Amino acid sequence: MLYHLYELQQAMMTPLRMQADLLRSAFENPWNPLSHTQLGRTISASATMVERATRQFGRPEFGLHETEIDGRKVEVVEKTIVQKPFCRLLNFHRRIRRNDPTVLIAAPMSGHYATLLRGTVKSLLPHHNVYITDWLDARQVPMSDGVFNLDTYITYLREFMSLLGPDTHIIAVCQPAVPVLAAVSLMATENDPNQPLSMTLMGGPIDTRISKTTVTELAETRPLKWFESAAVHSVPYYYPGAFRRVYPGFLQLGGFMSMNLDKHVGKHLQFYHHLISGDGDSAAAHKKFYNEYLAVMDISAEFYLQTVETVFQKHLLPRRLMKWRDPITEELHDVRPQDIERTALLTVEGEKDDISARGQTTAAHDLCYSIPQKKQFHHFQLECGHYGIFNGRRWREEIMPRIRHFIREMDPGRDPIPEKDLEKTPDQKPERYNRDIHGIAAIRRWIKEHRLDSHRETVD
Repeated sequence: MLYHLYELQQAMMTPLRMQADLLRSAFENPWNPLSHTQLGRTISASATMVERATRQFGRPEFGLHETEIDGRKVEVVEKTIVQKPFCRLLNFHRRIRRNDPTVLIAAPMSGHYATLLRGTVKSLLPHHNVYITDWLDARQVPMSDGVFNLDTYITYLREFMSLLGPDTHIIAVCQPAVPVLAAVSLMATENDPNQPLSMTLMGGPIDTRISKTTVTELAETRPLKWFESAAVHSVPYYYPGAFRRVYPGFLQLGGFMSMNLDKHVGKHLQFYHHLISGDGDSAAAHKKFYNEYLAVMDISAEFYLQTVETVFQKHLLPRRLMKWRDPITEELHDVRPQDIERTALLTVEGEKDDISARGQTTAAHDLCYSIPQKKQFHHFQLECGHYGIFNGRRWREEIMPRIRHFIREMDPGRDPIPEKDLEKTPDQKPERYNRDIHGIAAIRRWIKEHRLDSHRETVD
């Protein structure tokens, strides 16, 4: 019912949105004398705000048509390699002959499209052969295509890694850290020859017991039945995925917005002032970010509920109790991270991450204790929030160069990075994982001291 009410509201807003768009166009027209006045810009800005507030944003395009390698522009062609009911495996093919490492980016299925990782892909493109999991909106997938759950996600990852071969490096951004670690664990247990050379886990909820966030506390304080009744709804009949049970994207977006509501309100007020003052560059930057951020998709209810239960409530992976159901035989298989020996591990965390807080991702090292110490690395990025881990200046200048170095260290014999490119983004080495510094006990001490410092600042 909630989904239908939301759609009804959007339909009722259509006349208002069309009027606002018409008014905006009229007062942005250079032939209109009022468009050059303060009054005209104010009317145009107000109309823009109304139009954007009542609009549903569709899936954006990656739009990565070229990259720069060694000072030269290189054409990039987006290719669909595999088409699954719920996912496309995309490759950003560069029209150049280079022997670069193959990287598979596991994009999160958490409400946003894979295009949210455009900045991640763009920075990796010059020196890697990049693939990405492009998840599809569940409301566009007919019921006849079956269900999609966490086991299906893991199955997809295994199939993609097998297709790309044993020289693959997989990167998990946020939520996929758990299914990526599970997939690699299963491949290691079976001694699969296509185990990846390395896996990089970035801001992922491997063990949410270590440090709490708003996200983890909500999941832990509500029974699974509450999520099923409050967050799961049926897709309206006029979509291809009619009657499929989903976690609607608009609910997920509302949750994301509410976590930092004051920040988002402030950004939109700034946007309004930029429009009035005629600061086109700042207004364009705002539109670019929020066109992406406000574009959301529905998630299969089976995947959503299984993830809540497995990752946030029962903590099955860190407790070594997680199992994967083979979609062909229906047999359950133990997920054993301790069996991973060949795949190198790099974990990345941000100091100000309020979604996957410090220690949640680093916990992977304790689970993967069979990986040789020389193949375990960690990077803790100061002054960095959740989205800053994979987008923005700190990603480009601090995090990406370390991932690039880590991948090439685990995959020798590849073409060197051109000197011109190293001048723009100098090489940086990730820190070797040290349990005394980065381990769970050390992180818990840091969290305790951090809380005490925050309390002292509040008292002062």
